[in-house]
Amino acid sequence: MNLRVLLIALLCAAAGAAQAQDDVLKIGSKRFTESYILGEIIRQTAMRAGTRAEHRQGLGGTGIVFAALEAGAIDVYPEYTGTIAREILDLPGNPTLEELNRALAPRGLAVAAPLGFNNTYALAMRDGQAEALGVRSISDLATHPELRLGFGPEFIARPDGWPGVKKAYRLPQRTPPALDHGLAYEAIGAGRIDVMDIYSTDAKIERFDLRTLDDDRGFFPKYDAVLIYRSGVPQRFPDAWQALLALQGKIDASRMIRLNAAAELEGRTFAEAARQFFDDTTRLTSAGRGTLWSAIWGPGFVRLTREHLVLVFASLAVAIVIGVPLGFVAAKFPATGQGILAVVGLIQTIPALALFAFLIALMEAIGILPALIALFLYALLPIVRNTHAGITGIRASLRQAAMALGLSARDRIMLIELPLAAPTILAGVKTSAIINVGTATIAAFIGAGGYGERIVQGLALNDTTLMLAGALPAAALAILVQFGFDGLERVVSPLSRAGAG
Repeated sequence: MNLRVLLIALLCAAAGAAQAQDDVLKIGSKRFTESYILGEIIRQTAMRAGTRAEHRQGLGGTGIVFAALEAGAIDVYPEYTGTIAREILDLPGNPTLEELNRALAPRGLAVAAPLGFNNTYALAMRDGQAEALGVRSISDLATHPELRLGFGPEFIARPDGWPGVKKAYRLPQRTPPALDHGLAYEAIGAGRIDVMDIYSTDAKIERFDLRTLDDDRGFFPKYDAVLIYRSGVPQRFPDAWQALLALQGKIDASRMIRLNAAAELEGRTFAEAARQFFDDTTRLTSAGRGTLWSAIWGPGFVRLTREHLVLVFASLAVAIVIGVPLGFVAAKFPATGQGILAVVGLIQTIPALALFAFLIALMEAIGILPALIALFLYALLPIVRNTHAGITGIRASLRQAAMALGLSARDRIMLIELPLAAPTILAGVKTSAIINVGTATIAAFIGAGGYGERIVQGLALNDTTLMLAGALPAAALAILVQFGFDGLERVVSPLSRAGAG
C-alpha cells in the first residue's frame, strides 16, 4: 500500500468515525476530581434522559478543554464563571450569566444551569502553623517572605491566580515551581511546603487540617459552577438538554464536598461518586481501591490495552512508511538531508501537551486522531536518523562493485543498500516503538485512552495504586516490544548479510 492510499484510508476512517459520533453528546472535563465527577453527572443525566453520551475525561487544563469545545470536539463541559470571565474572556469583576453569554455568542458558545455552588480559589496553610505565625489573611503573607509556596501549574499561569494575587497583595515570595494539585496536599501535610492553592470545595481541606486564608482585598471573583456548551446543543439533544437544565441549583457546596470525598477519601470511582448525586442511599459496590494486582486487572484493562496498542503501532506504521524514505532522501541528497534531519529533530523538542493542544485547534478534534498524529511525529526522528546512518555507512567499494556488475539504480537500492542498512533501520524502528509506548500514556490527556487514562486519574486523586496500575502495564509493554524487536533483529541481521552477498 503506497503512502497516498494509506493517508486516504486514515482520513476516510476518521471521517466515518466523526459521522458516527454526531448523535452522541460529547462531554469533557478537566484533570481534577471535581471536574471528573461533574462530567460524570452530566453524562449520567443525559443517559437517564435516553441520549447517548460519552465522557472525555481529564483533558488537561482550561486551555485544552476550551479549545476542544470551540473546535466541536466536545459539546459541553463543567466550568466556573470566574474562569470564563478572567481566563477565557478577560472580563473584569463578576459578570452575570447574561453578560457572559453576550461575550460568548460570537464564538458559538453559551453558559447555562448554575449548579448551586461557588468553588472559588483560595490560599491555605496548616492551621497550627498559621496560628503560630499569626497568619489569618492573604495580606499577612507579606510579612513572612520565608514561607514556601506550592501551587498548581494552572494557578501559576492564570491572571486570576498567582500573578494577580502577588500583584494585588504585593507579596514578596517568588513564583514556585509548579506542583500537581493532588500532590500539593501531601506536600503541605508533610511540611515540605507552607502555602498552597485550594478550591473551596476540596474534600481534603479538613483532612489535612488546613486554614483557608481570608481574601481580605476581595481579589478572587466568584467561581459559580455552570455548564458551558456549544450553542447548537439544545437543538441537537433536546431531551438531554431539558434534563441538564434541571440540574440548576441542585448541588450546593456541602454536597459537592461529599461527592469529592467519595472519590478522594473513600476510594470510589468517579462514576460511583456521581451516582451518589442521584441517590445518596445508593449502595456502592467498592469499598476502596483494593490491591495493586486487582487495580491492574480491574475493569477496563482489555479496553485500555487495545487502545494503547492502536496508539503505539498505528502511529509507528505510518512513521515507518514516511520516515524510511525521508532518511533515504537525506542520505542521497546531503544538502536536503540536513534540513530533513533538523526538522525531525526540532519536532522532538516540542512539549507533548503543547503539540496536543495545537493539533486539537488545527484538526478540531480530540481523542485518537490527534494523538496518532502526535505520536507519528515523535516517532520520526529515530527512524529517519537511523535510515540516514545505515545508508551513508555502506562502503563506497560495495556500491562501485554493484555498478560494475551493471545493476540498475533500483536494483542497487533493493538488493544492496537496503539489505545492508536493514539492521540499523530496524534499530531505529525499535527505539521509536519503545519511546511511543511511554509517550502514548500522555495521549490520555486529550481523551485518547490507553494506560495513561489510569495515570491521569491517579494524579487527580493522588492515588499511587491507580497510577501504578497504568504505569506498570505500560512498562511491561515496553519490555515486550524490546524483546520482540531484539528477536527480529537476530533474524534480520543474517538475512541482510545474505541479501547483500
